[in-house]
Amino acid sequence: MRAGFDDGAVVQLSLSAILSQFQIGKLQKHSCLWVAQRLRRCDRVSQRTAALAAEVHSMAAPRRGNTGYGCYFITASTFQKRNILQSDRMAGLFVDVLAHYRRQGKYLLHEFVVMPDHFHLLLTPLETLERSMQFIKGGFSYRAKKELAFAHEIWQPSYYDRRVRDLGEYFSFREYIWRNPVKRGLGQSQEKYAYSSAAPGFDLDKPPQRLKPADFMSA
Repeated sequence: MRAGFDDGAVVQLSLSAILSQFQIGKLQKHSCLWVAQRLRRCDRVSQRTAALAAEVHSMAAPRRGNTGYGCYFITASTFQKRNILQSDRMAGLFVDVLAHYRRQGKYLLHEFVVMPDHFHLLLTPLETLERSMQFIKGGFSYRAKKELAFAHEIWQPSYYDRRVRDLGEYFSFREYIWRNPVKRGLGQSQEKYAYSSAAPGFDLDKPPQRLKPADFMSA
């Protein structure tokens, strides 16, 4: 007879061990199924993103190396997606900040749109992308507080960027930027939305000559 144990206790321990192993196996099976489902979902998202090219959402910006001399599609959102850029004075000031740093030679500005809770850019940094975004977001925050007495948080701390590989992508992103206000019901035509490069009267930079045609890239 085992000291400190009886046959019933041994049976209970054996059953508990079996149940634990069964539960672990069941959890592992469900975990594998969950991972596989997530991978399939990510694959579908990646395929859809590649097909639509310009359909993007805000996400954290990864650490980068040298990002100069490349053209980028940028998306950045306001703090908690609030409609901070909805008023004419805020949207107008943001456009002025974009133009100001372009004139100073901080970057090439190809296209832009200012939406109530985010903005999109097609931009070529002349130093680094991070530095360009510091000028834009930091410069606007400073002027909004100084000139408009806006004392609240303005930006989400991150932004999304996608390097433009060829002219096909460039024109897809430009079309997305131009159509964004109409899609959101902010104007009847893209040319009549005052805070977009689709409207006439803005000084902009031409598409970078280094971008290759899409058919050349796919060859």
